[in-house]
Amino acid sequence: MTADDAILLALGSINLDLQVRAERWPGPGETLQVHDLLRAGGGKAANRAFLARRLGVRACLVGHVGDDDFAEEALRGPRAVGVELSHVTRVAGQATALAMIVVRADGDKTILLAANANDAWSEGDVGAAAQVVAAAPAGSVLTVDLEVPEAVVLAAVRAARARGLQVVLDPSPAGRMPDELYPLIDVITPNPEEARALVGVAVASERDAIRAGEQLCARGVRVACVKLPDGGAALVSADRREVVAPLDVEVVDKTGAGDAFAGALGVALLERQELVQAVKFAVAASSLAVTGYGSQAAYPDRGRLERARAGRERRA
Repeated sequence: MTADDAILLALGSINLDLQVRAERWPGPGETLQVHDLLRAGGGKAANRAFLARRLGVRACLVGHVGDDDFAEEALRGPRAVGVELSHVTRVAGQATALAMIVVRADGDKTILLAANANDAWSEGDVGAAAQVVAAAPAGSVLTVDLEVPEAVVLAAVRAARARGLQVVLDPSPAGRMPDELYPLIDVITPNPEEARALVGVAVASERDAIRAGEQLCARGVRVACVKLPDGGAALVSADRREVVAPLDVEVVDKTGAGDAFAGALGVALLERQELVQAVKFAVAASSLAVTGYGSQAAYPDRGRLERARAGRERRA
């Protein structure tokens, strides 16, 4: 295989999303009327792989679904855009992961996640995932989240390091982040809540985000991209401190925006974009992801993303 065969590997969660809109969060014991039921594929890894294909690069999804009727529904979107699914395993006796999402009028969301098959990995499964990474073409990029067991993440990341592949980590849920993982990561992409959980910094400003990024780098991460509440991101590395502003968009639904950021960043690294340009690319993808209802349905293709970026540059 040649460098032209390089692929974005997306290892992590695969879910069926059940999503509704509500004017507010319900109170204790309250039954709240909601609307706009959406039933679609989701999950962090599935979303990253879907976006990579929308942006025109090869993508391989590595994860688990159950042996139920939800499995094919969860994979319908990635399959439709050409994500490689040969390393998605149907786990006997397990249900496909289910995310129950409520989106407020301002686009903010809350999620209840039943991990189900995402957490059902045998020792053999862990080894198989590491082998997929070890066999990836030179120049490939591994993107990974923490919605699968720690053993899977560590094995895959170590295989990537041994293969010389770059690793992008979405540290969600942050409570699953093992200390030994930090020095194995090229780029970490926490949102404000995750940054606070990881390093104890409440990210309310650009200065806060930079401080959180510095602490993450002190733990061994090569680059920290700490997302800001407004949709921008602070880039921190040993020799760089830079803040990238979001696109000026109307927020409809923030679901999946962080997955779009991590997926687009992986694509940019795969394409060997310069680091600051890669973060700008990721911020633009994340900004556009909030302009539609649902995750994968709102993700931009390459043309829309580049037009949005060019429009901002002209205005600047």
